[in-house]
Order: sequence, then structure tokens, then C-alpha cells
Amino acid sequence: MTQVLEDQTPAMRNKDNALPGWVSAAQCFEEESAVHHPADATQAGGPAQSNQPAAPDRGWGWVVVAANMALSMVLAVLMGLSIFYTELQAEFHVRNTETSWVPAIISTIMHSAGLLCSMSQERFGCRATVMLGGLLSGLAMSIASLARTITHIYITGAITGLGLCLAHQASFTIIGHYFQQRLVFANALSSIGQAVGMSVAPLMSNALLGQFGWRGSFLIMGGILLNSCVCGALMRPVASGPNKPKHTQVTDRSDNLSQQQETKGPKDRVTTAIGGFIAYLRRHMAFDLLVSSAYYRVLTIGMTLLSLGYAVPFIFLVPYATHHNISMDRAALLMSIMGQVNIAMRPIAALILGLPCFSGGRVVVYVYAGSVVLGGLSNCICGASASFVALLLYVVIFSLSYSVLMTVVVSVLMTNVEMSRFPAAMALKSMMESVTILLGPPLAGFVVDYTGQYSYIFYASSLCVTSAGLYIGGSFYYLDTILKRDKEEERENTRTPSDLQQRPAEVA
Repeated sequence: MTQVLEDQTPAMRNKDNALPGWVSAAQCFEEESAVHHPADATQAGGPAQSNQPAAPDRGWGWVVVAANMALSMVLAVLMGLSIFYTELQAEFHVRNTETSWVPAIISTIMHSAGLLCSMSQERFGCRATVMLGGLLSGLAMSIASLARTITHIYITGAITGLGLCLAHQASFTIIGHYFQQRLVFANALSSIGQAVGMSVAPLMSNALLGQFGWRGSFLIMGGILLNSCVCGALMRPVASGPNKPKHTQVTDRSDNLSQQQETKGPKDRVTTAIGGFIAYLRRHMAFDLLVSSAYYRVLTIGMTLLSLGYAVPFIFLVPYATHHNISMDRAALLMSIMGQVNIAMRPIAALILGLPCFSGGRVVVYVYAGSVVLGGLSNCICGASASFVALLLYVVIFSLSYSVLMTVVVSVLMTNVEMSRFPAAMALKSMMESVTILLGPPLAGFVVDYTGQYSYIFYASSLCVTSAGLYIGGSFYYLDTILKRDKEEERENTRTPSDLQQRPAEVA
């Protein structure tokens, strides 16, 4: 006999049993797959129709967008960490290689903790996840002010990265629940907060450093990050939406799961637990999309390659400028100009990309790929000259590409993955990016220590970023045109005589 369990998932319904949640998932994975993993979600390269309630595209959703803007502004305070680069070197007597691990660890944990973020969103909802992330990042940054060795900075940086991951990814997920027709515009509008933070953070960090030192600055920055909890409190779930557990149908075999486990031997229990854990990972990590969806596969590989070199300007631009006798104030001004260009461009990009022609189409992907290529080529300017005028030109061009890229990056993924799978798709993509993010800054720092030249790392960054943009744009063009044309020709060639006879006769 089949039962309908209201407002409970199988793992929740068996919470009184002495069984881990993933053991229940192993028994009921096929039933849950009908709800969480539609079979036709990615074969056509785009999101399939979901049984979730339609996004309202109005009302409280705009409050959520405003909260996301404020949250992005708060989280962008860490964009000013490069100002403390030389201070940390002098304090702990370390080289570029050791110091560059600090932003690398923060960025890596921010991306690799996507699995925990996906699980937290399902269990507690987006609002609680954002608030938890703000609490972790704020406390960790405050504790970093007490560090006595560079290792202590590494540890607190890892906790900060975990908090940033929870707050950042969950905030974008809930926007996807509130918007469908205006999704690109909503994501673009919410990214303006990051642009404001980018503009303010370097100047603020430089002022704090001169007034309070790096320890006092870290303490103040931790207090600023705690404001993420306020932003998260405004991100209430959609009524009867994805944050509310769905009704799930299971057989009475899962009702008697605990009794079945008692009759099994230790070997069977271990096998069931392992199988359940794999099913649990499949639910929160989109490995099936990586295999079945060519579009998602192209995006994850391209963005992973992009992450290897895209962080170089944010970490090494200030040290590069000061190394060539540019004052710290003017170096901080360059970073501030980067943010100001983003402030000016992102609203314009939001309005343009919010037009109906960009809604749910592939055009936004080509806009994304073009902005990546432009940003990659601009690194050659920085590598060729270290004068203030050349760096200013570089900052403006790079900022133009970055503003467009960050305006559409979330929409690119959302329009190619079903919304019910977005947290899992985001988690897997972020974990793949974390590998290159972890390797990129230390490798760049090693090159600087070994050669004494910063220009080489900007050329290497240009090669990685430009290649990623060309790969994404070229692959999507191939999938959208050549591959589809070949499939249509194959269908035409495989038509049976009966199909031809059913076609109406052509008029001479």
C-alpha cells in the first residue's frame, strides 16, 4: 500500500531511527529522483519544466534583490585584502608565495564548500543559510586580528571562506526562486552591490590600515561582515515554494526500513550505507548533469580554466604597482576606480540584459564569453607597462569586462540548468573551480619570487582567461548550430518510406 507523506522527506520521517540520512536515501533514491532529477532536464541543453510553483516575479522578490545588493556590498569588503599584502609579509616575515595562500585559501573554501551550502539550503532554507554564513565569516575575520603566525591567518581564512560560500551561493539561489521572466535583470541588479563594495573597499582598507593597523582593520572588517545576518533575515522563502519540503510518495518498504536493517548483517549494513552516501552525493552534486548535459559540462570546464588566472589582478595589482614606485594611495585608487567603473556599468548592463531578447536565450552565454575574452586580453596591457597611465587604462578595460561578466554569470548557469538542480549544479561547479583557485595565486607568487617580475603572471593570466572565453563561446556555437544541424540531417536521412508516404504531395 502506498502512503503520501506530507511535509516530510524520507530522511526526516526516519529521524527517530538509528540510521543515517543517506541510508534512507539509498532505499528511496528512485522515488526521489522523480521529484528532484527530471529525466529530460538537460538533454536539450536547457531547463526542463518543473513541478515547482511559478516564480512570482514581483512583490517581496524586489526586497530580496535589495537585500542581495546589500549583502554583496558587505561581502565585497574582502576585496581590499590586497592592501594588507605587504603588511602581512612584514609582520610574519614571509615571501609572496606564503602570503598569496591567504586569498587562495579564502577563495578555495568559498567555492569548494558548495556541497555543504546545497545541503544547508535543503535542510534549513536559504535565509538561515545566509545568516549562518554571515556569522561564521564575521567571527572568523575578527579572530584573525589576534593571529600570531601566518598559519593562524590560513585557518581563520578557511572559516571566513566557508561563511562566504554559505551566504553568497544561498543568496543567489533564492533570487532564482522569486524570478523567472525577469531573472537576468534581477541577478544583474543584485550584482551592483558588489560593484559598490569594490569601489569602497580598497579606499576604506587603506584608511583603516593607516589609522588602526592591519589587526584593528581585520576586527572592523569582521564587524562589517556580521551585517550579512541582517541581509539574510530579509530573504524569506517563497510561499509554498522550493524551500518548503515537498510531498513525496514512497512505498511501505521504506516505512519498515529500520526493521529490515535489523535483520541484515554488518556487511549488508555497510553496503547500504555506502550506497546511500553515494545517492546522497548524487542528490547534492550534479554529477549526472556533468555527464548528460553538454552545455553544463562546457560551462563547468570553461569556468574552471577561467578561475586559474582571473584572480591575479585582484591579488597582485597593488603589489605590482608599489613594486614600480607607485604610492600606496595611488595603488588603492586604481582598485577603487575598478569598483567605480563597475558601479557605472552594471546598472546599464542590467537594463540592457533585462530586455526580452536576453530572457532564457543563448545570447547571454555569448555575452559572457565575449566579456571573458576582453578581460583576458586586457591583462597584456598590464604586463607590457607598469606606468600609472597604462595601469589606469588596464583597470578601465578590465572593469568593463568584469562588470558584464559578473552581471550575467549566475544567469548563464540558471538558464542552462533546471532551477530545482541549481544548488547542486552550483556546488559541483564551485568545487571544480576551487582546485584552480587554490593553485592560481600560489603559482603566481612562486613565479614572482623566482623571477622577480610581475609581468609574467599577467601574461599567463591573459592566456588562461582568453582561452576559457574562446572555449565557452566556441563550444556553445558548435552545440547550437553545427551539432543540431547534423542531428536534423541524420533524422532526415533515417526517415522510413512510410513517413515519406504520409507527407502531402507537393504541388507542381
